[in-house]
Amino acid sequence: MMLSEEVEEPAPPSKGVARRTEKMVGAAPQPVRSAPKAIPPPARRDAEKRVRRGKLDIGGSLDLHGHTQDSGRNALMRFLRVAQLRGDSVVIVITGMGRGGEGVLKRRLPEWLAEPALRPMITGYAPAHRSHGGASAFYVFIKRARETQS
Repeated sequence: MMLSEEVEEPAPPSKGVARRTEKMVGAAPQPVRSAPKAIPPPARRDAEKRVRRGKLDIGGSLDLHGHTQDSGRNALMRFLRVAQLRGDSVVIVITGMGRGGEGVLKRRLPEWLAEPALRPMITGYAPAHRSHGGASAFYVFIKRARETQS
């Protein structure tokens, strides 16, 4: 003898409840994060060509090998400020290749150069020639320091 069991299925939610739930779930807008503007390559490509050919002196170089992202960013800021005060127009920043050819410091350098603290002193950057470090180094072009008038 078979007993038949009646199973009550839950009633589907009313349309009004479903709509409110969908609105509530989708209502929280995601914050829009905009990446800092990347610094364009030098407006005057002749400066880049002169550096590559050895016609424009490189004021100094900074090697970021062994730095973390935070220490590398801080070292870059200090280095560029000093280079500007010395009157350097171009410096080399060596980031290294990283594992697999795409290092974190190499990726972050354009972001750091676009930050408000550094952006006013930079005119641009470009990948370095093979003789200056190639793909793991960049030329950074620096604006002249403005003298305060008394």
